[in-house]
Amino acid sequence: MKDIYLNFPAFRLGSQRRTLAEAEAANGLFSAASALEDAGFGTHHVCPEGESAYDLARGALDDMLTTYPETRDLLPKIDLILYVTCLPLNGNNGDVHQFESSRDVKHLMDFPASRLQADFGMDNAYVMGINQQACTGMLGSIRVASAMLQAEPDMQHILCITADRFPQGAAYEQAYNLISDGGAACIVSREARGYRFLGAHHITNGAMATANDEETAGFYFSYSHRMITELCRKAGITPADVQWIVPQNTNRKAWRILSSVLRFDFQRILMPTIGTAGHCISGDNIINLKTVQSEGQIQPGDKILLPMAGFGLNWSCILLEKVAD
Repeated sequence: MKDIYLNFPAFRLGSQRRTLAEAEAANGLFSAASALEDAGFGTHHVCPEGESAYDLARGALDDMLTTYPETRDLLPKIDLILYVTCLPLNGNNGDVHQFESSRDVKHLMDFPASRLQADFGMDNAYVMGINQQACTGMLGSIRVASAMLQAEPDMQHILCITADRFPQGAAYEQAYNLISDGGAACIVSREARGYRFLGAHHITNGAMATANDEETAGFYFSYSHRMITELCRKAGITPADVQWIVPQNTNRKAWRILSSVLRFDFQRILMPTIGTAGHCISGDNIINLKTVQSEGQIQPGDKILLPMAGFGLNWSCILLEKVAD
């Protein structure tokens, strides 16, 4: 088995920034703003009318090109684009009103992945969409990318990208978490830089697909603990051998409980953007990884867990190791 690496984390958030008080005043929350503030949330980002999920995907790639200039030469070499959406409606860039008037389903198949390939000159890539994994979709795409690189020796570089925005009028809270519209991206490749991919694990409990917020929160702890311990066992380590957990931006109180159950130091759980970005659907792990990377907290040799929970109900986690660039 050849080593696979993840690199170039990037992201873009919705262009409108709102405080919790502003979100509450706009009838955008289910909980009181004070309760979400106690959980660690502060501001979030939403897309104004006219800003699409595809705009967020483009923005994430623009951020990659700006932050890592070397990717300008790398994007034309991309072999595969794995385009992730949490909300199925974000997998279509077409105008549904044109379908209603014409009855032509091509307006429901204007795929954003194809547009992204053309707009960024990734002419050698083919595209594949991933959905029905809710917030775990980005981690699922990284796992698929690793498997594709192992299975097809001619492949070298795979772009994993996710972008979602809530529809107009939606409440920006799910399972007691403040939501942001946003997109995130990374490249999974054979090039030995960034983070070595050590393993992945995913659990789905389809019987809980229609769970309410209370049921979702109740299952969060047992399944997250199981997912992390089973992944570590598969990798031949224990959670104590991991230096950092870079999670989704979930209620801080929940992570204090989970860290205690895992016997993992809460100070080594890194979610620096919870107060400014909230829970950015599938992109949190990549957003937090880029942020802590820029702050120099992760050193070569450090092992990192990236866990995520989502509706469906799904739980996903990948294990990485920082390598010297």
